[in-house]
Amino acid sequence: MRILDLGAGTGAWSAAFTDWYGAEVVAIEPSAAMRARCSYPRMLAGEAAAIPLATDCLDGAWLSTMIHHVADLPAAAAELRRVLRPGAPALIRSAFPGRHEKITLFRFFPEAVTVLDTYPGLEEVNDIFAATGFHKVALEPVPQITADSLATVVEQMQRDAHTPLKLISDADYESGMVRLRAAAVRESAPVIDELDLLVLR
Repeated sequence: MRILDLGAGTGAWSAAFTDWYGAEVVAIEPSAAMRARCSYPRMLAGEAAAIPLATDCLDGAWLSTMIHHVADLPAAAAELRRVLRPGAPALIRSAFPGRHEKITLFRFFPEAVTVLDTYPGLEEVNDIFAATGFHKVALEPVPQITADSLATVVEQMQRDAHTPLKLISDADYESGMVRLRAAAVRESAPVIDELDLLVLR
């Protein structure tokens, strides 16, 4: 099985899929800075709108928390249709507008919801991919343990790692950190978030 990890960042998902399933994963990332930090060996430079791979060469594509970075989503959908074999799935993992209630980040930084509202919505994504021949197979919120506690979230918080936090004001970010630190004193349970997984074929 040959899988595309599109917008792979530092290659964490590529390495995981290789370890978990023994799949051949091709990672593509446009950012030179991200590629420089990547230890995954099969990382290529490339854009979603111009995937540097042959036609009908992939058994699946994984797009994790990256579609809001894609400037030309219709072109990206067309490119995925080109490189995926007939019937191969595109799996889009994302936070979508209006579906943020179970994402911890927005509990403490409500101002960041306005940033999320600028992301491509589910209906928009479905329509764009449908225009290139994809059809929705499933939409499922997938729970994940993000951290063992809010205290760990505070300790590991990196503003630059979260696009919605980068785009709010410094004052709103600091207010959110105050709320987060106060909650971390009171709450010790694991932090569980739910992002949507949209499956298209």
